[in-house]
Amino acid sequence: MRFTKSRDLVGIAVVAGLLAHLLLRLAYDTLPPLPLLAGSTLFVIAIVETLLAFSLRARIERRAGARPVQPLTAARAVALAKASSVLGAIMSGVWSGLLIYVFPVRDEFEAAGNDLVSGVVGLLSALALTAAALWLEHCCKTPTETPGKD
Repeated sequence: MRFTKSRDLVGIAVVAGLLAHLLLRLAYDTLPPLPLLAGSTLFVIAIVETLLAFSLRARIERRAGARPVQPLTAARAVALAKASSVLGAIMSGVWSGLLIYVFPVRDEFEAAGNDLVSGVVGLLSALALTAAALWLEHCCKTPTETPGKD
């Protein structure tokens, strides 16, 4: 298994953003307004993954008082991190597509002004999830042995 590359996530975000923007161009006027905190659940997941990352990092580095981590637990955390980084990239693209659409038309549609705020909250939450997932994946790396250490 290889670690997630930023360019892969950027490609996913661009494709998702283009598809979301196209869909909004076709059907925005038929959609209901978005709730203000529509994307905030991604931020909650980002917080949980950040806490998990710090906990696993201490356990993998075998710091004092931290019990060792089972290999299967670390593998599951990496799988969670990879899935979350892809989800964060997809949702970053979707929220970006929404923002690109609603920003110019915020004066034409009353809902577009509200959706602009929802889009910013969603985009920030999606970016936070992507960052937390990449951090979790980084924290699950096996520490390298220092030369001369037994």
